[in-house]
Amino acid sequence: MKYYLAIDIGASSGRHIIGYMKDGEIRTEEIYRFENHMDNLDGHLVWDIDRLFEEVLRGIELSFKVYPKIESLSIDTWGVDYVLMKDDEEIRPAYAYRDGRTETVVDDVHALISFKELYEHTGIQFQKFNTVYQLYVDKLWGRLDEATDFLMIPEYLMYKLTGVKKKEVTNATTTGMVNAMTLRYDRKIWSCLGLPIKLDAQLHMPGETVGRLKADIAKRVGGDLEVVLCATHDTASAVEAIDMQNNSPYISSGTWSLLGVKTPHALTDEKSRESNYSNEGGVSYNRYQKNITGMWIVQSLRAELCPDMSYSDIVKMATESNFGEVFDVNDEMFSAPDSMKSAIDRYLFGHGKRLPRNLSDYFKSAYTSLGYCYGEAIRDMESNTGATYKDIYIVGGGAKNDYLNRLTERYTGKKVIALPIEATAIGNIKIQMTRRKV
Repeated sequence: MKYYLAIDIGASSGRHIIGYMKDGEIRTEEIYRFENHMDNLDGHLVWDIDRLFEEVLRGIELSFKVYPKIESLSIDTWGVDYVLMKDDEEIRPAYAYRDGRTETVVDDVHALISFKELYEHTGIQFQKFNTVYQLYVDKLWGRLDEATDFLMIPEYLMYKLTGVKKKEVTNATTTGMVNAMTLRYDRKIWSCLGLPIKLDAQLHMPGETVGRLKADIAKRVGGDLEVVLCATHDTASAVEAIDMQNNSPYISSGTWSLLGVKTPHALTDEKSRESNYSNEGGVSYNRYQKNITGMWIVQSLRAELCPDMSYSDIVKMATESNFGEVFDVNDEMFSAPDSMKSAIDRYLFGHGKRLPRNLSDYFKSAYTSLGYCYGEAIRDMESNTGATYKDIYIVGGGAKNDYLNRLTERYTGKKVIALPIEATAIGNIKIQMTRRKV
């Protein structure tokens, strides 16, 4: 039997999962799980990339202790964020997407190349933290003066394992700088923003080899294996794991909710831009999807108001509330507020709505608002694609939330098919297996 290692890292946690084929199905076993979080450095939110890499090494070491022979590994993470490099040295820090440093440059970027033109080239929805805005800040701050290239987070971690730099297409598309038709970095964008063209690079497809572990890394973790590219954007890997009948839409539900559908090519028309739909790379298809603020709001409320309460108790509490007010979960005020409770109060008060009276009301409003936003996004999708869908598949942590699934059915009018599986890890492993013809 052959074993494969998926390292799946999200904004709040990471996990090392071994996968293997048995009775015609991919079986998985979690070996190691670790916490991930943003740090505050001089008033900015950053990633501790050294700690992150140490967690990666620790998990590989534990995996080899359980499975002494592993064929390969691959790493997927969230999109957008990156590590600037000066040859083989990091230019620190690695800023996190929730940091507010891009807020003052969005208009400056759009003065050089309008968002309408950006969208026509890339098909990527507007988000103030997109890599295109982050790199422009780096330029203004002089951080690009000595930079030779940049690596998205999974590319950086695999480089640290192998010594090989290899850029992967699905994560690259999240930058807002890849041409949606050619799937190469768009030179006009680089030129308009005055970014050093030396940061340009070839993009590689999922399934390609990166390299073997460096000798010192292999000695440290107690084994050797091949490192390959999966679909390194976690949502792209998750979509690979879903067997969607009739090309139904999907929701990858976690800190973010990624709602989308497979299309043969990018849709960069005016309707798609106005509804803020994105076109991101998939494995031989386009992912026409929308980033919706997901469990982040519930997670933040819990951390602020009731950190010792289980999510099952929170759901039970929400179902007992009769509070009916909803808010736009994608409003910028919910991105990284000091107080999520206060942000919800401000939004509701500012829109002439009633305020929650207790914990139950806050969580009821959060879950209901998420289901409501799913409904709006699905209606936009059907209008933009000209297709009508009966079902919607949900994977990720949110798939286990029966209450949210019922709200999703109510507001979308679609039958929810919930798959409470490690979809991202399974997609990661599937690409490794397919590459090796298992």
